[in-house]
Amino acid sequence: MDERIDMLIVGGGLVGPALALAAASAGLRVRVLDAAPAAALADPEFDGRAYAVAAASRRMLRALGLWAGIEGAAQPILQVKVSDGVAGRGAAPLFAHFDADELGEGPLGHIVEDRFLRRALLAAMAESPLVTVETGARVIGQAEVPGGVEVTLADGTTRCARLLVGADGRGSQVARRAGIGRTEWAYRQTSLVAALEVERPHEGIAQQMFFPDGPLAILPLTGNRVSIVWTEDTTRAAAVQAMDDDGYLAALRPCFGDFLGQIRLAGKRYAYPLGLSLATRITAPRLALAGDAAHGIHPLAGQGLNLGLRDVATLAQVLAEAHRRGEDIGAADVLERYRRWRQFDIAALATATDAINRVFSNANPLLRLGRTLALGAIEAAPALRRRLMREAMGTAGDLPVLLQGRAL
Repeated sequence: MDERIDMLIVGGGLVGPALALAAASAGLRVRVLDAAPAAALADPEFDGRAYAVAAASRRMLRALGLWAGIEGAAQPILQVKVSDGVAGRGAAPLFAHFDADELGEGPLGHIVEDRFLRRALLAAMAESPLVTVETGARVIGQAEVPGGVEVTLADGTTRCARLLVGADGRGSQVARRAGIGRTEWAYRQTSLVAALEVERPHEGIAQQMFFPDGPLAILPLTGNRVSIVWTEDTTRAAAVQAMDDDGYLAALRPCFGDFLGQIRLAGKRYAYPLGLSLATRITAPRLALAGDAAHGIHPLAGQGLNLGLRDVATLAQVLAEAHRRGEDIGAADVLERYRRWRQFDIAALATATDAINRVFSNANPLLRLGRTLALGAIEAAPALRRRLMREAMGTAGDLPVLLQGRAL
């Protein structure tokens, strides 16, 4: 055993580094193993990806000392409008409207580009004396050893710690090597992701429109820009992605509408096939899963990253409390606390996003009528609307201390 390292984290995306910093804030010594080369991680180019960072996630980033370096590049979400889209005509006239002023608790969340989140995490890890990052470190094997776990890298060297965490995405090899299966199905949908420059101010309003083939999310970015997550039937998406930029915008316009005036592409375009992917369990001997390695859900609610950050906050608190009590952080009873705390939230959100996608991505006229009436009912029910806002903000329920904005 390497007595200098408490935890090995495989995966250097967003969730792995966030967990490393959260654990280090509680005095744990962490090593992050990332297969990507250092140059790829530090690439400043905007790749179109942006995330809705919920209010509770923002609290955690602030508690970890990260938010100050992100805030200037983060666009507050002041309102959200949810509507049932009409093919070729944009949003339907009836919609549910969520306004941050109704709660008086600040923005509903922030839209943050991937590059700014990644940069802040990399900088913070570089400054932490308790976090070591190894890039170009491809893990090819793992095994329990007395008192801990050992991983083998592609170059033949090994690393040891008391606990191994898989934060290596939906295709998690950490989970596979541990014998953890997955419940998976494809949605036969693809999300087209791009950034647009718009003519009119977006005023911090996020739009979610549901069309028969999939939802369109229009997320406000800093300046006169928005990020789109445009979900279409896989065949249709492939055809649109193959178009030139003018054709792409012409195909988008009937769904997007003209409420922001003229639009043009700002950067590259990306396509991501969609599916549900849930690990059958999120713990194994000396091992825990977090982020997409544990759960990959539909992006329609913009909750994927927030769900991963809730894993981070929960696992970090469980480990911090065990560490302070002198317990072995990799022991089965410690990891069981993490599993129990997270299992309901993961299952509930995965079920909800799957059900919403199936009900709303449907041209059935009776379902369309029901959807429109449901959105109108939400708009007419202030108490329900405020409850839904708090759920989306991540501020409801039994929250780990980091999501409350308090240090571990």
